[in-house]
Order: sequence, then C-alpha cells, then structure tokens
Amino acid sequence: MYLYSLTLQRATGIVCAINGNFSGGKAQEIVVARGKVLDLLRPDENGKIQTLLSVEIFGAIRSLAQFRLTGSQKDYIVVGSDSGRIVILEYNKEKNVFDKIHQETFGKSGCRRIVPGQYLAIDPKGRAVMVGACEKQKLVYVLNRDTSARLTISSPLEAHKSHTIVYSICGVDCGFDNPMFAAIELDYAEADQDSTGQAANEAQKHLTFYELDLGLNHVSRKWSDQVDNGANMLVTVPGGGDGPSGVLVCAENFVIYKNQDKPDLRAVIPRRADLPAERGVLIVSAAMHKQKSMFFFLLQTEYGDIFKVTLDHDNDKVSELKIKYFDTIPVTTSMCVLKSGFLFAASEFGNHSLYQFQAIGEEPDVESSSATLMETEEGFQPLFFQPRKLKNLVRIDQVESLMPIMDMKVNNLFEEETPQIFTLCGRGPRSSLRILRPGLAISEMAVSELPGVPSAVWTVKKNVSDEFDAYIVVSFANATLVLSIGETVEEVSESGFLDTTPSLAVSLIGDDSLMQVHPNGIRHIREDGRINEWRTPGKRTIVKVGSNRLQVVIALSGGELIYFEVDMTGQLMEVEKHEMSGDVACLDIAPVPEGRQRSRFLAVGSYDNTIRILSLDPDDCMQILSVQSLSGVPESLLFLEVQASIGGEDGADHPASLFLNAGLRSGILFRTVVDMVTGQLSDSRSRFLGLRAPKLFSISVRGKHAMLCLSSRPWLGYIHQGHFLLTPLSYETLEYAASFSSDQCSEGVVSVAGNALRVFTIERLGETFNETVIPLRYTPRKFIIQLKRKLLVIIESDQGTFTAEEREAAKKECFEAAGLGENGNGNVEQMENGGDEEDPLSDEHYGYPKAESDKWVSCIRVLDPKTATTTCLLELQDNEAAFSICTVNFHDKEYGTLLAVGTAKGLQFWPKKSVTAGYIHIYRFLDDGKALELLHKTQVDGVPLALCQFQGRLLAGIGPVLRLYDLGKKRLLRKCENKLFPNTIVSIQTYRDRIYVGDIQESFHYCKYRRDENQLYIFADDCVPRWLTASFHIDFDTMAGADKFGNVYFVRLPQDVSDEIEEDPTGGRIKWEQGKLNGAPNKVEEIVQYHVGDVVSCLQKASLIPGGGECIIYGTVMGSLGSLLAFTSRDDVDFFSHLEMYMRQEHPPFCGRDHMAYRSAYFPVKDVIDGDLCEQFPTLPMDLQRKIADELDRTPGEILKKLEEIRNKII
Repeated sequence: MYLYSLTLQRATGIVCAINGNFSGGKAQEIVVARGKVLDLLRPDENGKIQTLLSVEIFGAIRSLAQFRLTGSQKDYIVVGSDSGRIVILEYNKEKNVFDKIHQETFGKSGCRRIVPGQYLAIDPKGRAVMVGACEKQKLVYVLNRDTSARLTISSPLEAHKSHTIVYSICGVDCGFDNPMFAAIELDYAEADQDSTGQAANEAQKHLTFYELDLGLNHVSRKWSDQVDNGANMLVTVPGGGDGPSGVLVCAENFVIYKNQDKPDLRAVIPRRADLPAERGVLIVSAAMHKQKSMFFFLLQTEYGDIFKVTLDHDNDKVSELKIKYFDTIPVTTSMCVLKSGFLFAASEFGNHSLYQFQAIGEEPDVESSSATLMETEEGFQPLFFQPRKLKNLVRIDQVESLMPIMDMKVNNLFEEETPQIFTLCGRGPRSSLRILRPGLAISEMAVSELPGVPSAVWTVKKNVSDEFDAYIVVSFANATLVLSIGETVEEVSESGFLDTTPSLAVSLIGDDSLMQVHPNGIRHIREDGRINEWRTPGKRTIVKVGSNRLQVVIALSGGELIYFEVDMTGQLMEVEKHEMSGDVACLDIAPVPEGRQRSRFLAVGSYDNTIRILSLDPDDCMQILSVQSLSGVPESLLFLEVQASIGGEDGADHPASLFLNAGLRSGILFRTVVDMVTGQLSDSRSRFLGLRAPKLFSISVRGKHAMLCLSSRPWLGYIHQGHFLLTPLSYETLEYAASFSSDQCSEGVVSVAGNALRVFTIERLGETFNETVIPLRYTPRKFIIQLKRKLLVIIESDQGTFTAEEREAAKKECFEAAGLGENGNGNVEQMENGGDEEDPLSDEHYGYPKAESDKWVSCIRVLDPKTATTTCLLELQDNEAAFSICTVNFHDKEYGTLLAVGTAKGLQFWPKKSVTAGYIHIYRFLDDGKALELLHKTQVDGVPLALCQFQGRLLAGIGPVLRLYDLGKKRLLRKCENKLFPNTIVSIQTYRDRIYVGDIQESFHYCKYRRDENQLYIFADDCVPRWLTASFHIDFDTMAGADKFGNVYFVRLPQDVSDEIEEDPTGGRIKWEQGKLNGAPNKVEEIVQYHVGDVVSCLQKASLIPGGGECIIYGTVMGSLGSLLAFTSRDDVDFFSHLEMYMRQEHPPFCGRDHMAYRSAYFPVKDVIDGDLCEQFPTLPMDLQRKIADELDRTPGEILKKLEEIRNKII
C-alpha cells in the first residue's frame, strides 16, 4: 500500500513571532513560525492581517530573531531549527519569496540537548548572533558586510561550558563597544557527582555575561552573578546612549534589573487577588517599545496579565524599576509591538489577535516599584490587583487558530454535498467546537427582495476608465429592471435600456457606450443618449450571445451566427454571417489582447457534444480552427486569460495562457488550453462540480481574472501561488452572477437566487476550510456523534479551576466589592454565550480563576450542531473529571442506547500520579436524546481511559487491565478481564470478534474474545515501542496509529497468521503458543511509516468530496489538518516517487534539513510520498521545471495536471 500525504490546512498555532521591516521601506511585517511553516504577515491599512507568504520548511523551527546591519534599511531573519545549521534569510519583495543568504553547518541534525538552535540572541547593533543549545554549547557568529554591501558571516566562535543548562540568552546593548551576550545558566557538575542529592538541592542559577572581542576574535566569560532560582527569561535593556544597558531578569514573582558592577534593582510582580498562595507568577512573553526619548517593556504573565515596566535612569545609573498593570489579554507565546501602533499577540491556544494601542498606560494604576519593596519574615510583601477590561488596548482583528485540535470526527450531519469536519479545539475558557466545511468563506454585504423571479443579472460601467460600476441590470421573464449604483441602489427609467423585454446580455461596448441584447435585436446606447437598434431578420430570434469590449457574436434560432465589430467611430457594424449545422448551445469570445483591435477566437458549443473554435480574423473569418468533442452537451463557455507572471504575488513563474472552460449539462467542468497562435486545443482536464450544469462567469479577485462556476453550489477558480485552484464557496445555490464594484465594496459579486438579489465578497483566498465556532466551557477531551438524532455529546474537563457555581459566587462578590451591583449578568447562560459586551470580566478573555492543582472541574454536554444550542449540560460534582466516552447498546434492550462516561476523582500527576477513585457512569438519553439521566455509577480501580461497545457489552481499559462489563440494576457487572497489557490502555476498537487495543507506550495489541470459554486472548502485538496519541481501525488486519513524536504509521497482521487464527477451532493456537520475550506469539508488520512533524491527536477515515476516494484525515496539536490517500495504480506511484526524488535533489528544504532525513526522523519513511514537497513544483523557476519534466519524460503542464488530479481526489 502506497500513500500520498497532503496537508489540507496548514498549522494555525504559532511557536514564535518576530517583527521588523523585512521588505525594506516603511511597512512593518511580522514573521511567525508555525512549527514547520514560516509565514510572513502584514497588517493592512484597515488593520486586517494579510498573509503575504507561507513556506513549508520541512524541519522544526525552534527560534527566530531579526537583525539589521548598521545604517541599512532592511531586517534579516535568523532561523534556529533542528537542521544543525544556522540559516539567514532575506525577504525578496519583487518575487515574494525568502532568499537564503547564508547557511552554516555547526552540528548534527535533530532537536538534541547539546546541539545549538534552541536559543538565538542578537547583538542590538546587528554585529553578531549567538546560537545556544539547552546544554553546554553556545556559538557566536560575527556578521559584517563586504565591499559590495552583501552580508557576510564568520566561522563560529565557541562559548561552550560543559555541565551547564541554559534557560535563556539575550544580547546586551552596549552601543559600539564589544558585543556582549547574557545567559541564565545552571551548573550541574557537582549535582551529578553527589549521590545524596544534597548538591542538587543547593544548585544555584547564575547570570553570565559573555564578551565577543572583535579585535582578538574570540569569546570570553566576562562576569557572572547569582540570580534567583526562579529566573526563566532575559530581556535586553537599551544602552549606548539610548538607555542604561544591562538586562531585565524575569523570575518567579520578581523582575530584577541587573548590570555588570551596578547594584540590583528588584520589584515584585503584582498578583491577582484570587490566586492561591502556592502559585507563583512567571513571565512568559515580553516585548519592548523604543522611541527616541523613551522606552518601556510589556511583560505578560502566565495568567495573561500584561505589565508595563519602566526604568527611571540618569544616563547609565538606574534609580528605580517600576511595574504597572497595563491590561489583560489571553496568554501569548510572543508579543510584537509594531511601530504603527499595533500589538500582535500570538496566542498560546486559540485565535491570535491584533490590538491597537489606545494609550500607553500613562494613567495611574496598580504599580509596584523597587523603591517600595517591603521585606517581611516570610519574604517580600506581595502586591495585589484586580483584572479589569481593556483600557490601553483595543482588539481590531483576529486570526483563526485551531490549535490544539483535541478530537475530530468527519460526518455529513447537515446533509450537504460534502461532509463536515467537527473539531474540538482550544483550552480552558477559550475552547470551542469548530465545524469546518471545505470552501472559501463569504461575507454577505446586502440581500434585497425583487418584484419577481429574475433570470439573469449584469453590472456595467458607463466608461472604460471608470473605477466603479454604474448600473445593475436584472432580467426577468418578460421585463428588464435597471438599478443605478450610488450611495443607495435605486431603480432608474431614463437609462436608454428597453425594459419591456427580457435581456440576453448587457455590457459596455467600445469605450463609452452600452449594449443590450434582447431576443428581437441589439440595442446600442451611445454616450450622448442616441440609440441605434439592429433588428433580427424575419421571425427569427436571438438565442445566444457572446461578446467582449469590441466584438459581438449572436446566434439566431436555426444556427445562424452573425458577427459584429465596433468600428473607429464607435458604431457597431455587421461583418460576417455563418451557418452552423444545428442549433447553438453556447458561445464565448476570448478577451481582446493588450494593444490589439480584436480577439481572434470564438468558441461555439453545439448540441452534438462538441466545441468548435472559429477564427474572427478578417483573412479567414468564421473558419473552423479546431474541434473538441465532449462527454455531454456544453451549456456555458468561458475564455479565461491568465497573465504571465514572474514570481510576484502568487510566487510562481508561468507564461501567459488562454484557457477555455466549458460547463457540461452533466455537471462537469471541462477545461482546456487554447494555443494563442493556432487556436489548437490541448491538455484538457475535467472535474465534477455538482448536479446542475455549471454556468460560468468571469469576475476579478484581488485584481486578477477568476472564474465563478454556479452549479448546485458556487465554485471559484483562481490562481494562487502558481496552482489553479477550484474551490467551493460556502454559500447557497445561485442562479446567475456578475462582478460588482462600488465605493463601498471594491471587489464583490452580485448574484440572483430565488427572488432575491445578493451582493457578497469572497474572504481570504487560499484557505481550504471555513469554520463555524461554538464556544465551550472547559478544555474539550473527546466527543461522540449520535447519528440517529444528529447530536454531539462532548466531555470537557480542566485542572486547577473552580466550578461554575463557585466562579459565579466569586464574581458576584467581586462586583459588589467594586460597587457594580449585579449588572444583570449573574446567570450562567449568558456567561456560556460569551456574555454581553458589557461584562466587566469575560472568562474567555481573562481565563478562569486558579484553584489548587488537585481540584478538577468537568462537564458532559449534549449539543445540537445545527442550531448551535446546548440541550443539556451536566457538571460533574466533587472533583470528578471525565476522560472517556462511548455509546453502548446492552443485550437487554430495556433502555436502548446508553452513554458510558469514564471519570477519575482527585487525579494528580505530581509528585507522583495518584487517583482517589475511578468511575464509569452510565446515562440514559431522555427527551429524544436531548437530555441525560444518570442510571448508576460503578467504582473501578483506576482511570478508565478507553471505553468501547463490544457484542452487547461494554469493554473498558482501566490502567493495564482490559475488562468486559455487562449492565446490572445497581452497577456494571464484571464478566471477563485480561491483565497482561504492559502499561496503560488508551484506545479500544473492535471489529467482529477482534479487539484492537492501543497501549500508551507499546503500540497495538490484537485480542480475540472466545465466547465459549469467556476468555480474552492477546494473539499479536507490535515489536516497536510506540507512544500512542491516536488510533484508527482500517480493516480486519490493519490499524493506523500516531505517536507522540509526530509519526503516523500503519501496522498489519500478516495474511497467513490472520487466516490461521480465524480457522483455529479450538483456540489452541492462541492459548498455548508461547510469546516471545513476554510478548504475544505473533507480531504485526509495519507497512507504512511517515514523520508528519507535528503531534497527531486524531485520525479519521472519510471521503471529503462526492464520489471521491476514502482517505485518512488527521488533526494535529498545532491545529493543522492533513490527509493520506492510497494510490490506486502502480504508474502513479512510480511517477510521484520520481517527482519527489527530483524535487529533493533540485529544491532542498529551506532551513537546511535534509527532506528524506526529516520524513524519517524516528523511523525510516516507508511507502508514503510527500505531496507538500511535490506541490512546490510550480513555485520553481521555469528552467528547473523543464529540467525535472524532461527527466520524467513529461511536460511541466502534464506534471501540474497530475498534481491537480490527485489533489482533486482528496478535496
């Protein structure tokens, strides 16, 4: 079995973010690392974040930093990854790509303890960069420029110290003196030697300064001083004339200013009044803002509170360190303060946000200072504050993020054309259920009712040079309605259009006149109001029309074509007639090429299942140039011109080309390339769009030509990063559409459906899914779908939090203390729906108040996804938390389908894992599945992490025991068990009489239940230890699994073993055969292995397109979705494996990791082809594309067609 791996939705979480002027010029950009993807974002003038560039780097990005050489206008990007190399990138604005300037190897690949890449620090003047490892090694590279102003890099200088753990490093700003770097270090040499543990307890962290001597070209330890053992982060303080230099050390509960030979200044971090005493406060992210005359720091704590830190200083003497409460936003991994007055917050979990500064915290607020630090017997006096709503910041945009995906199911609950993907995302109060649908998101601008049912709609400008459209023309069965576009849209009667007849086409003709084609003739309305009318001969009527700005072709009933052109004076002149053999089904004329008088090609579709290309040149007018036969009758034709591009916005090289698209009656879109010289047709592709014949319309999206196809749902065909993408729009069925441009909405679409006129715009391009978000209360753990009733049952649980009732009471107290009274929002319902805008403390924003770590809260929720309403919400009482869920039908049919939920009471992970008790709750569904009622709960001796129905009974995995239960009146009754599993059972799947059990660190075990003996036997297991995070049953002998190191793998029981076990009547083969090394007698074989590079948390089998093949869909912790599709032919396997091989050679990954080694990071990659690498083919330069295509005996066009075909099989 060979699989093709393709990422459907790139990771949405962010590991680290930096900001700077990467394109040169004034604009500020943000570079974010999303695990294995590097993105360049820019807030536009409206404050919306746009993604300019997204690159797969096939490696793990561990750190990012930016620097600029003195006097230059542009920032460079330094990437620390798992490749054992330092890589310096520059953003190329013209081609919209990252250029690799330097790549220097210093160590082995992979994320290792002593190989640098985990930490990066930059000298603030851009003269040197330090790359650090978690332990021992630190390297310094000197950066400079050569005579032609190119960036140069030195060989590495070592600053190693063995037996030392590094917690954080940063550059020290000392102007143009020798560059200095600071590090928080812990020496464990003594602790290693001392077996009593005494030295380990006394180990002390130090702050060490390293100096790079530019004259002697070596690095020395300059100064070292003790620092709090809670120190976790360093922040550079401006120096060299801008400030006092030195560093801020962020430690537990304190911020300390330290500098060589200067006294320390220490200030306590204010803490929330409701924090338990045992919890400290740590700083997790920091940002600095520096102006000519002042600078300040924003530090964010692990609870989301941001503090503004300022230093009172006189040149280099610091007198006071102040920490003032600023605002509270969700916890971030990185914060970026942009010069344009924005704060970009890359959230740890949930959506990322862009905030605008309203103020910079000048007003008085809770403030602690080094001057007012009070020492008591117990330590330093804490300072308390109460979070409030945003005062200095206001949120203006957010970027959707699925991180982390906890669980996922694919199902067509809404009976749409394609199934929906239900994902559980987020953590704590920011968690949500997100329903993903393949397609682009739409934002609807206006919907207005029309007096009848319209058949078509057009928009026209009054003049070629106008920016906006002047009229919307709507055609009905026996009339035409003209609406003028201004501040409002209203009906006009003096437009010159004939309104007593339906229209067939309305467009701008020539430079400044309008044309209306109706069944009895052509009406030509000149700019000065003169009207010329051309009437059809005899009783014949016009049935079809095709036109561009200078040419019109009409088809009369019977198949006669008449061709008109606009002459020099702007008149419409009849040029030529031509009889076709039968009626014409559809027409289109290619757009007029730049600088030409006319277009050369006319396409005519006939009812004999053909398309003919006719010439419109005066020399051979109406001669047939080529014929294409089709599988059905063409209903709609559209020429789409693609301009040539060299890099630029879509990041790909391709020559100018002309495509002819045809919508067939069978619902297929047929697309072929027209040779611009001869008119020959080649390279045809087809794709099924829906149950209605697609109607094709030309619209513009982001200034480029695109195609709208209206079938049983709308589709958009556009070019994005060199790929032609055909994506559905998440919108209802439309009848007819036209592009629309007005001053309120520059790029929209006006369409008709039913008796309404709709105006909408298409949101972010290039996205695969759009999402509907339903907020949840706690971190979601797992869910199940009740197919019959179309409901979801979700279990949610959080550690160290109060229950809803306790939170409400505390909130009430706090409001009364603040004198706010009740505010009318004391009820839980409102809190569930995010509360109203006036809620002074929304949990979503502030997080839940923290409790002791052994306190758990949990709930079971029944949710109707269609209406997004929660029909039942059960909070579990006294410290119980839910961990597993399944529906079960027991043998006695008394209650029908029941719900089993596995819970743990008082679970603790530290100092050692312990649990007071485990339970299995059995609930029955009431009120047609919308409510739950507890039947009984059964205490068990561990945490039931896996539950599954099996032959009318319930299988439970409780620690290392697999147990079979039956339903009793008061509790569950044990029927059978097997205690031979190595560690902890985390997943159970069943098929016929086989049970597939996943162990937390020992992969899969295949079991069989023998009914006659009432025994569970393990008959096969895996020989590779795998830490399972997800599993899915593929077929009788095959399981798919994912481990915590980011690998996906399939295991299969060999066919002969499988047959033997099935044909074994006495069970002797299983029972008496001795296992090898305490394992099972048989071993499963690994048939597929692939390193995704991101922890996979759920696997599902699904077909995402109607009639498409089934593939495995996986969701990851970083919030990405991917798929694995099985190849059906050996030829495809050969083609793609060769393409992958050439891509590896000709286009190695960006940050210096070897592609093959990356995909084999833990186990050698086996039988999986990396579609993400293959899909980078169109972004290569043209000559490279041709070179690879020649090696494969294909043309670049054929390779693109293959890539498109396999992508269309998946989504």
